[in-house]
Amino acid sequence: MASFRFTKQAKIVKTDDFSSVFSLRKRISHQHLVLRYRVNDTNVARLGLIVSKKTAKLAVQRNYMRRVMRELFRLNQNHLPTVDLIVQIQKAFDKSEFAQIKIEFEKLIKKLES
Repeated sequence: MASFRFTKQAKIVKTDDFSSVFSLRKRISHQHLVLRYRVNDTNVARLGLIVSKKTAKLAVQRNYMRRVMRELFRLNQNHLPTVDLIVQIQKAFDKSEFAQIKIEFEKLIKKLES
């Protein structure tokens, strides 16, 4: 049975890990999101998030966007290849746009898989 937990091993927190993903310059983007990725040598997909103050001024808004992205990743992590995935929020979104963000994230994941 597949586990849907978002474990510590599924997080990218080290600066070196972020830098290695940025150095490869593989990216896919859409209206709100930019995905940067790199194949990793672990056996799990890992997630890193970037939400800048330029995107959303209030910490409450930035934290909401982080929570949404973590949840979408958590639900889809079993379908992902073993990649380091950095999600950068380009344009702020709120609760009224959740369905649109979910669809956008799933489209980007399908592009990543192909």
